[in-house]
Amino acid sequence: MSQINAIELKSEGKYLQDLWQQYTLHKSIELRNEIVLQYTDLVKKIVLRFKGSYSNFGQLDDMVNQGIIALIDAVEKFEPEKGNKFETYASIKIRGAVIDFMRKQDWVPRSQRNLVKELDETYHELYSEYGYEPSKQQIADRMGKTLLNLEKILQQRHNSIILSFEETINEKMMTAIPLIADDNDKNLPEQEILYEELKEKLIEAIDQLKEKERLVVSLYYYENLKLKEIAEILRITESRVSQIHSAAIMKMKNKLVHY
Repeated sequence: MSQINAIELKSEGKYLQDLWQQYTLHKSIELRNEIVLQYTDLVKKIVLRFKGSYSNFGQLDDMVNQGIIALIDAVEKFEPEKGNKFETYASIKIRGAVIDFMRKQDWVPRSQRNLVKELDETYHELYSEYGYEPSKQQIADRMGKTLLNLEKILQQRHNSIILSFEETINEKMMTAIPLIADDNDKNLPEQEILYEELKEKLIEAIDQLKEKERLVVSLYYYENLKLKEIAEILRITESRVSQIHSAAIMKMKNKLVHY
């Protein structure tokens, strides 16, 4: 990073800090709107992540609008004096708003939702019976499907599975992160412990994935790459990445659902 860029970043950070201080004191709409403007890229980043997964969902502007509304609410309710990071708090609220909006659109056909539900229930059922991760063949046999049909379900139902997982994670985060708690809640230390436990559970769930599944999850969630970009890196088809991703998310969700 050049010296000029470093100075610019430092200047921007100081400006934002001053904005928060002034807004905390005066709570004016003008100051609130200026803070919102500083974080609009956060909304776009989150929405584009969803957009990259949901190729059948075209209402990008509506998703951004929902994210902006959630961002405004986050700014109004955030308490900087607690020393927490605003980006974390706002991201959870924005993600939640986008997920709610997408659910209300009912864009996934009922038949697809039913197949995803059946797939999840079958996986949980077999996992409970065997005490270990069931194979694809075992899942296919229990569902009365061929292995080829199961692969197609994993690929075609990718969007539904990911959305379901996003909901699960967001729900856990809303419960665990202290900033999301009711202002009158006095059990903040307990919630901080829950948040740390949630992170540990996520790490544990990822560690138990197969090597290629861990790589796909890492590239998608940490590097924010699209499925097409991951396919190019791994030199496999995009549909295969989708299958791997879906299988990984199903396993992670199974680990988290009982937490």
